[in-house]
Amino acid sequence: MKSSESSEGSYDSRQLQSKKSNESVFLSQKGNAVGGGTNNVLNALAAYMRYFEGTAHDDWQEIHEKVRASESRNGASFIALVGPALSLGIISRRSVHYEAINYERERNAGFISPFGYSATTIAGAVDAVFSKEWYWLMALRNQTNNDGIHSTRMWKWNGFLIQYTVAGNDGPSVVLVHGFGAFAEHYRDNINGLAGAGNRVWAITLLGFGNSEKPNIVYTELLWAELLRYFIVDVVGEPVHLVGNSIGGYFVSIVSCLWSVFVKSVVLINSAGNVVPSYTYIPLPEDRKTSGTSWLGSRVLLLYLRLRIQELVKKCYPTRTERADDWLINKMLRASYDPGSPVVVESIFSFNLSIPLNFLIEEFREKVLIIQGMKDPISDSSSRVATLKEHCDGLVIKELDAGHCPHDEVPEQVNDILYEWIPRIESQILTGSPA
Repeated sequence: MKSSESSEGSYDSRQLQSKKSNESVFLSQKGNAVGGGTNNVLNALAAYMRYFEGTAHDDWQEIHEKVRASESRNGASFIALVGPALSLGIISRRSVHYEAINYERERNAGFISPFGYSATTIAGAVDAVFSKEWYWLMALRNQTNNDGIHSTRMWKWNGFLIQYTVAGNDGPSVVLVHGFGAFAEHYRDNINGLAGAGNRVWAITLLGFGNSEKPNIVYTELLWAELLRYFIVDVVGEPVHLVGNSIGGYFVSIVSCLWSVFVKSVVLINSAGNVVPSYTYIPLPEDRKTSGTSWLGSRVLLLYLRLRIQELVKKCYPTRTERADDWLINKMLRASYDPGSPVVVESIFSFNLSIPLNFLIEEFREKVLIIQGMKDPISDSSSRVATLKEHCDGLVIKELDAGHCPHDEVPEQVNDILYEWIPRIESQILTGSPA
């Protein structure tokens, strides 16, 4: 990197630290995001990287306190503190990289070690801007318009790039949500069919999956649900029919429970989440931090998944194994090598599905459709369907001869069900009649 390109961010840290600030560099007293002008952010960046040196300066002490409070996992505090300023363009990725490398040279008598950085804060800053550059370049490459049939677009949420596909020009809006390890194109044979039936279709690739960004943050069910909520508000712009597969079904159920005004109906395709007939209380969510065990476990699990991915995916397509084709396998495998993928896999070890599925959809029951592949290798479909029928009145349940991903294994059957379901709900909404 040429020094002339990064001179905008080249400041002597001693000059920065000598200027006592009467005001906080943070946007709010309780928040962690650094704000203000470029000098403010560079000052905060210098303090962040020198976290392990300590300081007697007031504003740097405040920054160090915020680092401790927001370090939910190694390096995560950089995104929490400086990420918003990067997204707003207050400071550039090149500036961050320049300042980090310059400080690394200061610590090592002018040398850069080939064995890693000398401080986790330096590594956190460099890794974060490298990751952002990676996903920005990939976003530029992947935005397409397929002859007006459907288009692949990017949307920025909380500073992170989210990929989605949209098809159809008018009609009811339908949002398709994939499961863990998948992506928007997992609905490859549903998107155009639903659009052709007179719907506006949006298939989102969730944060942490596919071609969407995979930042160094702690992933939770509520985070993904909030992402969907803002996607509906900012991108779709009207209430939607929410369709979710596997863990994506649990996410859409959370959305329907917390923000029901944005949801017309819920379609759960082999959804995750337990049915608890006589729940007495709903546990409050707790702050989650990663551990050494989850760090190691995620790396081992990711290696295992890469080696066995074809076999594992084919098991989820028991009636039509040919649908687990090379295209699908290669898409999943490619994403597993993206920057940040191990961090996403770590979330498996901290998933909290303790809020019962029947609680989440309780107020929506008459507008909930269950599509269940009865040969799902991941769960006991017969027992699940029986429990739903017994304890969840008003649901519509469709049983299919398929595995964990009926929408992709038998897309024609799932499409036919949705062709009937969506107009039915729309008619009820129009007339005000009950389901």
